[in-house]
Amino acid sequence: MQRLLGKLKIIGPGILVAATGVGAGDLATGALTGSILGTVVLWAVLVGALFKFALNEGLTRWQLATGTTLLEGCIRHFGWLFLIGFLFYLLLWSFFVASALMSACGVVMHAIWPVFGSPESDKFYWGILHSLLAVGLIWTGGYRTFERVMLVCIGLMFVTVTATAIIVRPDLSAMLNGMFVPTIPDFNGAGLTWTIALIGGVGGTLTILCYGYWIREVGRCSLDDLPNCRIDIAAGYLMTAIFGMAMVVIGSRIQLDEGSPARTIVLLADELRTSLGSFGPAAMWIFLIGAWGAVASSLLGVWQSVPYLFADVYESLTARIGKRERRAVSTSSRPYRIYLLGLALLPMLALTNDFKTLQKLYAVFGALVIPLLAIILLILGNWSKAIGSHCRNPLWSNIVLTLALLFFCAAGYLAFIPPKMQPNKASFDSTVNELNIAECVDCPSPSP
Repeated sequence: MQRLLGKLKIIGPGILVAATGVGAGDLATGALTGSILGTVVLWAVLVGALFKFALNEGLTRWQLATGTTLLEGCIRHFGWLFLIGFLFYLLLWSFFVASALMSACGVVMHAIWPVFGSPESDKFYWGILHSLLAVGLIWTGGYRTFERVMLVCIGLMFVTVTATAIIVRPDLSAMLNGMFVPTIPDFNGAGLTWTIALIGGVGGTLTILCYGYWIREVGRCSLDDLPNCRIDIAAGYLMTAIFGMAMVVIGSRIQLDEGSPARTIVLLADELRTSLGSFGPAAMWIFLIGAWGAVASSLLGVWQSVPYLFADVYESLTARIGKRERRAVSTSSRPYRIYLLGLALLPMLALTNDFKTLQKLYAVFGALVIPLLAIILLILGNWSKAIGSHCRNPLWSNIVLTLALLFFCAAGYLAFIPPKMQPNKASFDSTVNELNIAECVDCPSPSP
């Protein structure tokens, strides 16, 4: 185990940040898109992974060149308005995402081990238990323990979901064609929106910012570390792309109805059981274990990483008010631990309520992260006075960041144009954002 961890040391943080962004929404979006459009849109998963790679590479280059996180740089160069706006956004993001992740863990565990009597009880108690266990591990274990547990969850997620994709016996020639020949099929006029949803659902939103804190934990602090970081990020998003393509392949072999992401995971498992003959029961349990690995690693990653963001904002705010030097952000600091407790405990209140409408509003609000991050990197990454002329964005980075910005602007346009002009808009709204996880109190557990 130690030897394996040593080999994975270079690619550890990249895998962590990519896996943290993979939640119930990614599983459901990939499966639903595959069920509707088939494997001809596998190329879209690769494009989405490329966009997220460019964003992560840009913020990493900024941090290694300037010695400050991208968030700290934004506060320094954009001032109080950015600081207050980001803090407000972070608080909303944390509450809705945390409640959604706890709910998703509870729903998946209800499918695996329904011990609390009803779907509502399983969602509530399993969600709380996952949250408390994550707090205990992070509070007492440190970064290295967190990394080891995450790698176990990620291994379960990756191996079991890809194994399920193999079990369903996909058409290899069709897969290769879907990966390298970009095609957008017309599904009642909604093929484009489903393809956009697939691109946007690869690899996280706000959690992308957390990569900078994780590379500090492993001692990467200078531009000499940039090549290793690029390899690290590429490996993480390659794994995410393979995972996303596996979900599209699984979905392409069965028929699914639209629903909340957490519910779709359970229905997908049951469909695997009934449609694959003798392989069905094995495929169902393999997939459910992988799904649990995905939602559990996402919850644990968010619990460990997002308090860094609050601690970073807190230190910048108090340093400006008190006119003192910023203290280093640490997992043992008081602001980090206070926010960790708040993140893990306060959203439990949402587990007993119907938050569909609020989560839909959040999904629209949350979709702002990626285009805003692209704009920031295009500004700061090309500002020689801020980053240094030798560290400015290379041409390929500017091209990909611009394409990502244009893509998410197009996605926002499609999400907001009148329904009469956009067929099947409701289906796009339900999948365009990975965190739009509606409450699911009626999710069945797969039949044994």
